[in-house]
Amino acid sequence: MRINFAVVCLALLLSGCDNPAPEQKGFAGMGTQAQAFTPVVPGRVFSFPADHGAHEGFRIEWWYVTANLKDAQGNDFGVQWTLFRSALNASPEQPGWANQTIWLGHAAVTSASVHHAAERYARGGVGQAGVRVAPFEAWIDDWRFVSQASDPLGDMQLSAKDKNFSYQLRLISSRPLVLQGDHGFSQKSEQGQASYYYSQPFFQASGTLQIDGKTYTVNGPAWLDREWSSQPLTANQTGWDWFSLHLDDGAHVMLYRMRQKEGAPYLTGTWIGADGQTETLHAGQIKLTPQDAAKVAGRSMPVRWSIGIPEKNLQITLDAINPNAWMGLRIPYWEGPVRLSGSQGGRGYLEMTGY
Repeated sequence: MRINFAVVCLALLLSGCDNPAPEQKGFAGMGTQAQAFTPVVPGRVFSFPADHGAHEGFRIEWWYVTANLKDAQGNDFGVQWTLFRSALNASPEQPGWANQTIWLGHAAVTSASVHHAAERYARGGVGQAGVRVAPFEAWIDDWRFVSQASDPLGDMQLSAKDKNFSYQLRLISSRPLVLQGDHGFSQKSEQGQASYYYSQPFFQASGTLQIDGKTYTVNGPAWLDREWSSQPLTANQTGWDWFSLHLDDGAHVMLYRMRQKEGAPYLTGTWIGADGQTETLHAGQIKLTPQDAAKVAGRSMPVRWSIGIPEKNLQITLDAINPNAWMGLRIPYWEGPVRLSGSQGGRGYLEMTGY
């Protein structure tokens, strides 16, 4: 199959081909209307392992893994593995070549001096990409996120490769999943746009990665995000800044700031205690300020941030390990590992879209 067909279909989807309008509809078309698709509403009761799988009727979803790794010499590395599922229409999925689902994979590795990113596109219905629940397996071509045990997310193998990099990691966790937002209903705007969203922030990763022909043995914390939605942004929202943070005291923090063409950004997050207990963070509880910027791919990107959560006695500075962690793909964005300093140390990941 020629991959260009998938590229064209995905581009039409993300540009809002079903509802053309003269103005841009948010980042990557995610602010376009999607009335025919299943809406995201409060009160969903999550069911596992079924919700680890694909959700027919919703417009877009993703399986998103990031890992903050070190080698024996203390050098920092970051790894990203993502599988996106995009529905071209809301009708029941068809088998074989009649299938109307496009799959997109992103993979990247980052060090202090190097950042490599790659992408894959695939048709649904023909076995080139997909997600199975039992045993759990998410894949696109030979990029795989696969369960190694009866617990679908307890013991995982994660792998990807491209011409300049590859990695093979084992991810282990015995900790429970975290439902983001209001019991998994994660609001993205005052107008009610939302996703269903849960995470596994307690993974511990170990394995090897190869960058430009050199192999490193690495280990460190990893984070899985699972989201699905039909219209996650409003037309006024141009992109987001997303943070996943592993604090040295065992707590974890997820924050996101949805930027708008007009008005203040929509800001929220989740505090995940070392014991796994969660607390939703609202805008008034968060002080999030971009600091130093770097010129990346012709854009000014805030690669240093100040984050304060006074109620948790947290005041930290976040610095990109590699300011040039630009994902120069068909849908471009910035994504890379960060280090934390201040009232606590730690590591994490930052994603910035729509710049």
